[in-house]
Amino acid sequence: MTTAVKTTDFEQEVLQSDKPVLVDFWAEWCGPCHAVSPILERIAAEREDELRLVKVNMDEEQELAIRYGVQSIPTMILFKGGEPAAAAIGAQPKGALERALGLVEA
Repeated sequence: MTTAVKTTDFEQEVLQSDKPVLVDFWAEWCGPCHAVSPILERIAAEREDELRLVKVNMDEEQELAIRYGVQSIPTMILFKGGEPAAAAIGAQPKGALERALGLVEA
């Protein structure tokens, strides 16, 4: 289950989470964002005990995008202990995303 996160609840949902949170920065008009979404859902489902997946709509939450230096979408940032730990940019195959995010050995 993916949660939509806004600036107002980002700290509680992501920064204060007791487990790692994969944040998907996306937009409704972004084709690659829609292409990568099912892959992210699968990664999260396979690791539901290890991490959470949340989505941030760039058009609605530009402040968060600026805060974390998101310049192109989709951008996925893995937060651990309230800090960005790894990131991946662009729609990629599942294995490439998992390696980029440090979820599997390279």
